[in-house]
Amino acid sequence: MASVTKFLFLISLVVFMNMIFTTQALKSKLTHLEFYMHDIVGGPKPTAVRVAGRSNFTSPDPIAAMFGSVFVMDNPLTVTPHPNSTVLGRAQGIYAMSSQQNEFSLLMTLTYNFITGPYNGSSFSVLGRNPVMSGIREMPVVGGTGKFRLARGYCLAKTFSMDQMDAVIGYNVTLIHY
Repeated sequence: MASVTKFLFLISLVVFMNMIFTTQALKSKLTHLEFYMHDIVGGPKPTAVRVAGRSNFTSPDPIAAMFGSVFVMDNPLTVTPHPNSTVLGRAQGIYAMSSQQNEFSLLMTLTYNFITGPYNGSSFSVLGRNPVMSGIREMPVVGGTGKFRLARGYCLAKTFSMDQMDAVIGYNVTLIHY
């Protein structure tokens, strides 16, 4: 009977110690990031290209005409809004024109990958609706890798400048990660 009690005590001790170390290992961190994304649709070197959309559809409403268009992007992320600023990483993914009327809205599935600095090799992903013409847009962070492993949080996007379809967007990101 004593050996069964010792065995149960050892199992309980192992489980308890595992819980302590797991809890310490998963202590969350809070990170704030600010950067600019350059989305260039026109010109000789676009960073976003249309890969799908309706053909032979005309409408006097530009929002309705673009509904269903899908773009693939590989946009630079920079320290400042200027195109020659230091590149921190790339925003890669897909966005689709998801509204038919009254507002210009995108469905965005993007990964923000950092290629330099303290977050080199780390990334976080955003999946959500982006009502482009709103002053500040909030989108959810749904995951991450590297230093942003298991990230969750949100990003606030604000258009810094726009020239037809080309835009520079400022991002203020809050991440909770492990």
